[in-house]
Parts: sequence; C-alpha cells; structure tokens
Amino acid sequence: MPELQEIGFDVVGFACTTCNGMSGALDPDIEKEIIDNDLFTTAVLSGNRNFDGRIHPYAKQAFLASPPLVIAYAIAGNIRFDIEKDSLGKDQQGNDIYLKDIWFDDDEVDAIVAAAVKPEQFNAVYIPMFDEAKKDTGKALSHCMTGVK
Repeated sequence: MPELQEIGFDVVGFACTTCNGMSGALDPDIEKEIIDNDLFTTAVLSGNRNFDGRIHPYAKQAFLASPPLVIAYAIAGNIRFDIEKDSLGKDQQGNDIYLKDIWFDDDEVDAIVAAAVKPEQFNAVYIPMFDEAKKDTGKALSHCMTGVK
C-alpha cells in the first residue's frame, strides 16, 4: 500500500463503500467540469454488479475489471486506449510505463496463493455448507465434494 499511497491512492472504505457511491463526493471543480461540458464520464470497478451511476451519478458508465486492472486504469486516467499495448503513463525519468511493467508474474502469484490459500479453509467452509444443505433437502449435494487434498 505505501507505494500506491505515494502516487495518490488510499483506502476510502471496504466492501461496497466505493461501488455504491459512498466513498464521497467528487471534487467540486471536477463535477462542475462534467456538468458544464456535458462530459461522458466512466468508472472502472472490481465489484460484482454493474449499472449506470453505480459509482457516482456523474460516472455515466462503468466497467468491471480485476482489482489490479482498476489500479492500472486509474494510473492511466483514461479508458480510451489499448491497456495491453499503450503506455499507462511515465515514470519520474519520463520513460513509458506499460501494464507488463507493473503486472504480477506467475511465480509471485503462485507464491501468494501457496502461502494464503489452504485446503483446510475450503473444507472448513464448504463441506459443512453442503452437509447442512443435505440435512435441509434430504439430497446429497456434496457427492462430488469429498474435500480438497
């Protein structure tokens, strides 16, 4: 988070706070610019649902993306470019920065998953859920859920 805070990002809320517009008002100058120039503004979010105005009434359209892509689009400050080929911006030396420069490599993702995602977590949550469903319905819903090894 410190690296993101250095470039202006921060935590404004958790869960649905941002996606349902409770992260705060737009800067008055930005809102005035949108209204005065009838701008068609957009948002990029990592939520699970989408509809016009979800983030803010003046964000007329929104796109769903993974959290890292939300950050990448925010860095770029624009959605009208090819995120795989075009520059997101410039570094302090004026060099172009591309998505591939900030994206996680497979080894990094594998290490995080290996450290944080354990079969015990899955079994502790989902096996009882299926067992409870069987009690409620009388049908075995966990016939294919023998646990993760």
